[in-house]
Amino acid sequence: MIPLVTPDQMAAVDRAALRSEPLERILDRVGAAVARSAVDLMRGTYGRRVVAVAGTGLNGDDARHAVMALHRRRVVADVIEASQLDTFDARRLLDRADLILDGAVGTGVGRPWTPPAVAAPVLAIDVPSGLDPITGTAHGEPWPAARTVTLAAPKPGLYFGSGPDLAGEIQIADIALDLGPAKNSCHLMTEADVRDRIPTRARTAHKWNHAVLVVAGSPGMTGAAVLCCSAALRGGAGYVHLDSPATSVPGLPIEVVSSLAGRGSAPETSRFSAAVVGPGLGRSTAAEELARAVIEGVDRPLVVDGDGLSALVGHERLAGARTSPTVLTPHDGEFARLTDGVGPGPDRVRAALDLADRYHATVLLKGATTVVASPDGRSRVVTTGHADLATAGTGDVLAGVLAALLAIGLEPLDAASVAAWVHGEAGHKRGLLASDLPDRIAAVLAGQPLG
Repeated sequence: MIPLVTPDQMAAVDRAALRSEPLERILDRVGAAVARSAVDLMRGTYGRRVVAVAGTGLNGDDARHAVMALHRRRVVADVIEASQLDTFDARRLLDRADLILDGAVGTGVGRPWTPPAVAAPVLAIDVPSGLDPITGTAHGEPWPAARTVTLAAPKPGLYFGSGPDLAGEIQIADIALDLGPAKNSCHLMTEADVRDRIPTRARTAHKWNHAVLVVAGSPGMTGAAVLCCSAALRGGAGYVHLDSPATSVPGLPIEVVSSLAGRGSAPETSRFSAAVVGPGLGRSTAAEELARAVIEGVDRPLVVDGDGLSALVGHERLAGARTSPTVLTPHDGEFARLTDGVGPGPDRVRAALDLADRYHATVLLKGATTVVASPDGRSRVVTTGHADLATAGTGDVLAGVLAALLAIGLEPLDAASVAAWVHGEAGHKRGLLASDLPDRIAAVLAGQPLG
């Protein structure tokens, strides 16, 4: 997995590196990496002109060393001090540039950064100037980069808030620094990470080895139960049993066994490998009591989604008292309900970790970029989410596939990370309906192309 490193962590990495080699040697490697990326972005060197905007800190030194490396490649390259951008000479150089290197501020955001408009593409060094490296908040009106060469490891802010819009293509430059403990906390999920974690069934497996109990649906909201059960089946569950307060559930797959009495359990509960509670369950007193009965009484890995999360408000101890793993799947509104009205705020990784610690549960915080956080302090970032998924019912599908992955045997952090990645990858379809997702998820899990 690709580690994501905060500025404080990166500063500790730099200090450790400087105990064994001089700064100039590190800067030479940075400069060479940025120069290579610049030449690649310009598709060559002949007749090209580069202008580097350099600030007073290390980000400016990175830019200056990149210019020196470009000179060695016989590229015409100039440096403009960031404080001189409004001068006539600076404007003339910027107007003539084929590429601009942004080394004005880097990770040291202290004030808004609003440079003059430029026509040439921008290559940002480490992070676009003006972008908060942790939250992705834009300060001022920064230059949007065609590409960001991030040094040693990406910074979280590249993937949150305005980060994806300002960073452009993200290229990681290996500058031969040992990340040490910084590489162990937060990671970016890649397709390779997902493929490594998708389990295969044992040759002798039978349906009860991967059975999922779904407690979902209520009068008027039975579609949530259908979507959740369908996703569990397509996600790899061998057997799905629906318990619902509804008296009928139209459209339920014929493979799903159902008990429409809302008992909060199913026959032979001990035979299930995982459970999910909450999709479309409703927020009546009876529904919340049912959800709490499942949370308290089903001693299996459990996904708490949708209305099940509302049932936890004021009952944090229920999640903490469970002996089997629990995964909470809030969107921002549900997150606020679980935290006394306080939303996740701009630092979504920190927010998810705090909620995981508070409820002693793995948290899948949904969003354009999804965060999965474990109560042991590990976290993962998933970037496959897409605006096409912003439609009713897609969260019910996510809950079902997550329950299936828990039933197959993945530990909660892996199950939630894989589910979020696969769900996002399957969701790239204009005009997507939630009911399209289960079949598409099965294709993604199988490594098949999507139509």
